Formats: sequence, structure tokens, C-alpha cells
Amino acid sequence: MLLNIKICAYVFFLLPLRANSFSFRVIKTNNIMKQILLTIMLSAMSLSIMAQTDTAQVASDTIEGFRFTTVDSIAITPVKDQNRSGTCWSYSTLGFLESELLRMGKGEYDLSEMFVVHHTMLDRAEYVVRMYGTAQFAPGGSAYDVIYCLKNYGLVPQEVMPGIQYGSTPADTLPVHTELDAVAGGVVDAVANSGLKKLTPVWKQALTAVYDTYLGECPETFTYNGKEYTPKSFAEELGLNADDYVSITSYTHHPFYTTFALEVPDNWRMDQMYNVPMEEMMAIIDNALANGYTLAWGADVSEMCFTRKGLGVVPEEEKAADLTGSDAARWLGLSATDKREELTKKPLPEKTITQEMRQAAYDSWENTDDHGMQIFGTAKDQNGKRYYMVKNSWGTKKSEYKGIWYVSEAYMQYKTNDVLVHKNAIPKDIRKKLGIK
Repeated sequence: MLLNIKICAYVFFLLPLRANSFSFRVIKTNNIMKQILLTIMLSAMSLSIMAQTDTAQVASDTIEGFRFTTVDSIAITPVKDQNRSGTCWSYSTLGFLESELLRMGKGEYDLSEMFVVHHTMLDRAEYVVRMYGTAQFAPGGSAYDVIYCLKNYGLVPQEVMPGIQYGSTPADTLPVHTELDAVAGGVVDAVANSGLKKLTPVWKQALTAVYDTYLGECPETFTYNGKEYTPKSFAEELGLNADDYVSITSYTHHPFYTTFALEVPDNWRMDQMYNVPMEEMMAIIDNALANGYTLAWGADVSEMCFTRKGLGVVPEEEKAADLTGSDAARWLGLSATDKREELTKKPLPEKTITQEMRQAAYDSWENTDDHGMQIFGTAKDQNGKRYYMVKNSWGTKKSEYKGIWYVSEAYMQYKTNDVLVHKNAIPKDIRKKLGIK
């Protein structure tokens, strides 16, 4: 495209120079040619610009004082909306697996989040009851819950189990789990804290009926693209091997290069994560992206500077304003909302994150296990500063970038709880330290 524009420009500007040696007729012809060539040039330039901006965030995005340009990105499936449900873990990890299928040349799939949620919540309820109600029953989960479902129950397409059993308007196609969570939570609490010396064998059937009513029954068999499957045979045909996916974290209260179950409520299955230094955790993320792999990301998004506009940064508050005299008084008097605006209206110097800072934030409960998303690329701002591109599950209308977030390296270092990644995306030297084959 650029070569064609250069050729048009060459002819366009040379024609007037040669017109002096021709007759008036030739000059007139050249004027017509100039108009034609100008039209071609403008059309070519327009097509070139359209080609660069046709895919999400490929060219440039702007949010107030930030201007982002994509450096590289990996294919993702469309952004979804978890709406009023605590199921980000299912959306983000299935989005990750859908990108894995694209990477593997399997084509684009839309996998059912609520099939995974249904199985996971029944398992979690059984765990809570076995723990006599001392464990937490909540709609949250981890990336490993999806991998566990893949391995033990299979998967189904979205069209087979959409997960909405009520409502008649277009808005009702989005999940609203307020009532479901209350009803299911009431059943589990009543059973787990009944005080009975012996439970009946049918309590789980009662809870299954609740999830069947709100989400639909998990199919035993279904037809997709003219072929009959079970959830497990469908998963097997997809070619996703659950054992290929590993969880990575970075904390010092357990030895590096060992595995441990990260102590957060939603890791109730006790997923054993590989523990590496922060620098190696970041190296794994970067190596994955450089080699065409996305990652499922578990993170803390409760911070002031993870905005609903599509930004995640860790600015130095002291450098946001000259904290002396009247400036200090003004800054200290700002509300949390106004401070957020000040800290995120343009690129600012960010904190230098250390392993010790990560650990202190985890130990003090500053870092919480909030949200699951998908990391799929990198970008830079107008100053050349690097960011990660993250697919969220809050729909396309709740951020400036149609469901995509830009997260700084400092934020990724500080607020990452864990990532799920294909084992082959881990650098060979780190894999060797971890004993991953």
C-alpha cells in the first residue's frame, strides 16, 4: 500500500515538470491526470488508515492525556459482559482458552461460561459442607476452576448452554446472579450449619435444582454443527490438554521454585502454583506474549488507579503535585474521586515495585483477590512507556477502549496475584528451575 502511494506521488509531482515540453493539449491531459492521481492517492491513504485501525486498538487509542499505540497483540475472541455476576474467573479463563484454540488453528469458538459455573459451584458447595461451613461459599473462583472443569467435566458451546432461564427482553440475556447467589447461599448455609449429626444424601440434589432453574441443566449430550457430543467428547475434540496449563505466582512466604496453594478464598481447590521471583514472573508474561501465547490474569483491581475508563497505573502520589505550602493543602483536601482524576489524567512517574512491596501488600490485605482478566498484548504511550493490553469482561460500553484495559508494567508487577499460562510459553531456563517438562 505504501509503495503504491509513493508511485502515485512520484507521477503526480513529475508530471508538472514535464508539461513544459508538451503542447497545451498534453498540459490539459496532465491536469486531468493530476486530478485522477490525487483521487487515487487519497483513496489509497484512506484504505491504509482503515486497515491499520480496523481491529481493536491496533493503531492508537486516546483517553484524556494518554495516547496508546499497539506494539503487538494476539488474537482474542469478542469481549463479553459478565454483568451482575461474580463470574469473571470463568469469562477470563474461557477467553484465554478460546485464544488458545485460535493459536492452535482450531478456529473461533464461543464457550459456555455458565456450564463451568454450574459445575464449579456444586463442587464448591460440597467442599463447604464437608468443612462444616468453615469455608467460604461465594460465586468467585479461580482460573484453575475452569481447567478442572475442562479435565473432569468437559466444555460446551455457548449456544448449547447460554445460562439464562428467565426474562424476555434483550437486556435479560446478560447474567444477573443476585437472587441466584442468595438462594444458593441460603441452601448451603442451612445444610452446612444445620447442627444435624447426619445429613441426608439428597441435599445436593436440592442445590442442583437451584442452579438448573437459574442457569439451565448441564447437558449430558448435545448436537453441534451436525455432530452429537458429550461435554467431555467435545472438549477432547477441541484438543485442549488441561495438563499443559500451569499457574505462576510470586511471594516470599513460600520458597521460590516450589509449588504452594495461594492462600486466597477463591483458590478453594488448593491449586498448586509455581512460585518464582517477581522478575521471572514478568519474564514469563513477556515471553508468552512474544511467542503468541495469551495469559489468564488474576489481579487486585481495588486500587484507586485501576479506573473504569480502561487504565491501570501505580503513580507516585508525591510527584503528582508539589506537596509544599498551598499545593499540599489542596492535595490533601481532595476527595478520593478527585485524587483519582489527578493521578490518571496524564502519564505520571510510577512507583518502583520491589518483591518486598508485593509481599507487604499481600500480607496486609492491601492486595486482594478481586478479578480475572486476559493479557493479550503490549502497547506504548506517547512517551514510549510500555503497557499490557488486557481483555476485561465488563462489556464494551464501560470503558474508553471497548472492553480493553491498558495496564502499566508497575501495576502488573505490583497487583498480579497469579497468571495461568501454557507451560511451553515459559522460558526454558525457568522451566528447568521449576522442573516442568
